[in-house]
Amino acid sequence: MGVLFIAEVSSNHSQDLNRALAFVDASAAAGFDAVKFQLFRVDKLFAPEILAKSPAHRVRERWELPVEFLPPLAKRARERGILFSCTPFYLEAVEELKPYADFFKIASYELLWSDLAKACAATGKPLIMSTGMASMPEIQSAVASARAAGCDDLTLLHCVSSYPAPLEDTNLAAIASIRDAIGVPVGWSDHTREPAVIERAVHRWGASVVELHVDLDGKGDEYGPGHCWLIDELAPVIKRIREGIRADGDGVKEPRASEISDREWRADPSDGLRPMRYLRSTWNPK
Repeated sequence: MGVLFIAEVSSNHSQDLNRALAFVDASAAAGFDAVKFQLFRVDKLFAPEILAKSPAHRVRERWELPVEFLPPLAKRARERGILFSCTPFYLEAVEELKPYADFFKIASYELLWSDLAKACAATGKPLIMSTGMASMPEIQSAVASARAAGCDDLTLLHCVSSYPAPLEDTNLAAIASIRDAIGVPVGWSDHTREPAVIERAVHRWGASVVELHVDLDGKGDEYGPGHCWLIDELAPVIKRIREGIRADGDGVKEPRASEISDREWRADPSDGLRPMRYLRSTWNPK
């Protein structure tokens, strides 16, 4: 079983292209398979009634990813051998991303917005949807919208939309529940920053995708709350998980290549002594 690891940059790029490109480089070096950004405009993200009352929401304009960053980011990802993606938060963003994104991702907060799911699905590209805060009927409705628009490559992410997410709320068993109910691959979008949670999601519950919020240096706008990993912290975690997966094997119980030479040194069934009788008379110590 392979696992797709996605580095979620969120808004930690600080609207600095060089910093954004450094995220791509660092993600590839750490062993990620994909790097993902977010494409939103504050005036298309929040209702005007909210923006009129809340300076805290208006200030998120400084978190917006400039559209002109998309070509160089996608190019750098290709050069580094990893996938490039970006979460669209307004309908026009789907077309803006279409030439560059290898897959689309819909965030938990937009899961109920069927028009967005349909627009992403209509591109024919793979689609990932996060399910934080959602009930099973809400997930089923979102999936139905995507499928009706032609999506045939869908992955869901179990997620807890708390930043950070308490360990006791992670409910990793929901990965299997969603997979059984919907019949598609299911992964884990992490907000815990706990290596044990990621490893449990993969090794016990079969998460096919793991999305991790990342920062380069602790200076990103979203690092403070505690749900973002430093990329350097994740390289050993990803390596350990992949090594664990390699140990799974094919499940066929038969002698493996590394143990063949020891087979003749088993106890002979006739007298219980090692090695096998046929070897004793001809064996010489080296």
